[in-house]
Amino acid sequence: MTRKKILGSHVKRLLSGVSDHGKKHLSEVETDLRQTELLLEEAVDKLTSSFMAIHHVVGARQDGINLLLAGGTPSADEIDRMKGMSGEIGQHVNSAITSMQFQDMTSQLIDRTLKRVTGLRAFLGTLGTHGAGVAAEADSEEIVELLGKVSMALAIQSLELRSVLRKAVNQQHLESGDIELF
Repeated sequence: MTRKKILGSHVKRLLSGVSDHGKKHLSEVETDLRQTELLLEEAVDKLTSSFMAIHHVVGARQDGINLLLAGGTPSADEIDRMKGMSGEIGQHVNSAITSMQFQDMTSQLIDRTLKRVTGLRAFLGTLGTHGAGVAAEADSEEIVELLGKVSMALAIQSLELRSVLRKAVNQQHLESGDIELF
């Protein structure tokens, strides 16, 4: 192979590798952000429902208290319903707490996304640093050697980044146990 073809081959491999690496990580960033958005929407919906249900039960309980304060006598059904309200409020509070567990999962997704972005920035920084070392008058052998070093450095960084990133997001807080998503 001629020097020109060898140089072209190295440049093509390097640029393809950078492009593939960048697209892969940006795709994962996009996926993580979408998953975060869905988790947050679901958590907000559940929290809203739980708090509205708590508000409804507390309002009904207050109606019973107002009846008693006014000297009225509640019916047997109203008394039974008031006795069950504490348990009902407890269920709604538990539901709200479960919804707040999504914070842990979204925090893990955001952390993973930040690691990807930081890794991609370091990856591009390595490319820039090595690129700055290319002299305009460098011959093709020097360029081929430099491209080999850049490719190797980028491959190592890519493997290191992959090893730090976990695919699964785990719910690890509160008493309801562990949940693994994805």
